[in-house]
Amino acid sequence: MDDHQRIRDNLLRVQERIDAAARKVGRRSDEITLIGVSKTHPAAAIRTAHEAGLRHFGENRVQEWEGKRVELGTLQAHWHLVGHLQSNKAARAAGLFHSVDSVDDLALAQRLDRARDEQANGPKLRILIEVRVEEEESKSGVKPEETAALAGKLAELAHLELAGLMCIPPFLEEPAKVRPYFRRLRELRDSLARQIGRDLPVLSMGMSHDFEVAIEEGATEVRVGTAIFGSRPAK
Repeated sequence: MDDHQRIRDNLLRVQERIDAAARKVGRRSDEITLIGVSKTHPAAAIRTAHEAGLRHFGENRVQEWEGKRVELGTLQAHWHLVGHLQSNKAARAAGLFHSVDSVDDLALAQRLDRARDEQANGPKLRILIEVRVEEEESKSGVKPEETAALAGKLAELAHLELAGLMCIPPFLEEPAKVRPYFRRLRELRDSLARQIGRDLPVLSMGMSHDFEVAIEEGATEVRVGTAIFGSRPAK
């Protein structure tokens, strides 16, 4: 089987799994956006997935996406930055992505806001707050107890649209054991929306090995890489 057929078959299986997980808890699969995480995979793999119907893609690094973007030309899709963003690359990211899904710092958000302001007549840049749902200092993300203060400040930035929350829970062999982290993010989002008095419709959580559990806990976006594109190419 060639790589093109493998990606198409994988995408179909993932979509079937999303549908089954949604039905299990009385949800509709069209409530859930599938983001194909294409980091380290070539532009050709993105094009194949796009031809098979995928429209949302996630990249981890600004520089890597800049290289692929040249090859993909005017491909119509929605591009997400899902990896940690260094502040010195914020201006570039603001012009390259439709959404930055890993904001965890006010200064970073302010840089994104200024950069978007300089893009005449451009739409607001969608952002998500990345929340650190486990107690591990090495992980990126804002602490749950600090999320409300950050959200209040982000909501004031004129060129950014705060849409919700994102998390990367610990990798656990049994997906069911990740459920408390997903539930915690959902409960935090619900509480936060009440505090700031506005809807936060997006919950980005769940990856290749645990996205079904995330959907059961309310995920509106799942970030799936390996299950679509296969293992990452060796460096």
